[in-house]
Order: sequence, then structure tokens, then C-alpha cells
Amino acid sequence: MKLDIYRRAEPGGHFSYLAVPAGGALPEEVTNIDWENAERGIELDDNADVMPEYAIAQPVEQITAKGYAITSVNDIDKNS
Repeated sequence: MKLDIYRRAEPGGHFSYLAVPAGGALPEEVTNIDWENAERGIELDDNADVMPEYAIAQPVEQITAKGYAITSVNDIDKNS
């Protein structure tokens, strides 16, 4: 699956990340937050349990359930 990655700054100089299917629009619930493009068209293995470079757990399950995957607030300090 191809994904577009967005990021937003968090306290402490960290970032949270949002992954959406490539070419898809940002979900309505996040359009009021300042997300910036980070990467476009990255390939995600459909069996991936985690996207460690973005601290996103269960990306496929999140995308299936919500249409996007996002960094957990508990994992924000694990990425930069």
C-alpha cells in the first residue's frame, strides 16, 4: 500500500505523524491542525505491525478502521 505521510510539531522538538493512502485527502478531524507534508508515496508492507520511523503502531489496522494511521501520544517522544 502506498502512503502519504504528514507531520506536525509537538512539544520538546518532537513530531507526530499521520499516514493516509497516497493521494487521499486529510481526514476532516485533522484538517484544523497544522500538518505539513513529510513524504509522498512511501510503500508500506500490508503485513507491517509498526512504522518505527514514524512511531505508528498497527498502521494497516488503523487505516482500515479510520482511513488514516497516526502516532500515539504515548510514542511521540520516540521519534524526532
